[in-house]
Amino acid sequence: MKKIAKRDFISIVDAGKSLPLLLNSAARLKNDLSIDGGHLKSKPLKNRQIAMIFEKSSTRTRVSFEVAINHLGGDSLYLNPNDIHLGRGETIGDTGRVLSRYVDGIVYRAFDNGMVKELAAKSDVPVINALDDVEHPVQALADLLTIRERFGRLKGLRLTYVGDGNNVCNSLMLASAMSGIHFAAATPKQHEPPQRISEYAASIATGTGARIEIVNDPEAAARRANVIYTDVWVSMGQEAEREEKEKALGPYQLNSRLLKLADRKAIVMHCLPAHRGLEITDEVMDGNQSVVFDQAENRLHTEKALLLWLIRR
Repeated sequence: MKKIAKRDFISIVDAGKSLPLLLNSAARLKNDLSIDGGHLKSKPLKNRQIAMIFEKSSTRTRVSFEVAINHLGGDSLYLNPNDIHLGRGETIGDTGRVLSRYVDGIVYRAFDNGMVKELAAKSDVPVINALDDVEHPVQALADLLTIRERFGRLKGLRLTYVGDGNNVCNSLMLASAMSGIHFAAATPKQHEPPQRISEYAASIATGTGARIEIVNDPEAAARRANVIYTDVWVSMGQEAEREEKEKALGPYQLNSRLLKLADRKAIVMHCLPAHRGLEITDEVMDGNQSVVFDQAENRLHTEKALLLWLIRR
């Protein structure tokens, strides 16, 4: 039999034309009343083993993936780099070659995007990027599902991101471009998303009718937004930059004043964990327009869809 080329999910753009299908699959998995407590009776990943390498701490990503794998009938193996030879100098490529002989997929949360790409290049099984310093693509999938649930569509909406131009911002910008969402990132000049990412998103947007804007004025960006989104100002591994970032990003807090500039039916999003009182206020986080915890739940459903797309082929 001809061997089917494996798929990886390193960037949100790896979903390609299958992005709407992934969202549809996630919605079905979420809403199918025949599913028993989240468990698919057919067990599509029965006897499949998924390795999970996490260099960074995690609540939502680790738990949602482990539960998703269990609901699909598979088994997850959590691997702390310090407990395997990766933490003792083995190359990520050799780790991938070895794990490919044992497991059917690898979920990798890394400090370095280059390491994720290297693992994918050297592994014979699908690799899922569970966050690195460039992208957080599994979060973007959940974000799109959450937005679509609230508005019934994606194309033509206006999404404003305020804060640090980080990995979450990058994936959200690319996902918006792919979906026809008008995206505006409002960040301080020194914390804008990488130019190569914004240019790539703009090139994708030419085919979907989306617009990509990088601005420095949060109030201008927030006006008439259907979605207003923020994230932590200091990502893991950036603790030395805390004082400078908090000072620079102070004017970019998502508070009630900024929210009032958005469309009156706008929703508030945050991928969590949230530092309340810094990038977002309690009033907004817990307000009627917040869908933050719907976002968190949707990680489970979109990751199920992603696992099936990558591994059950």
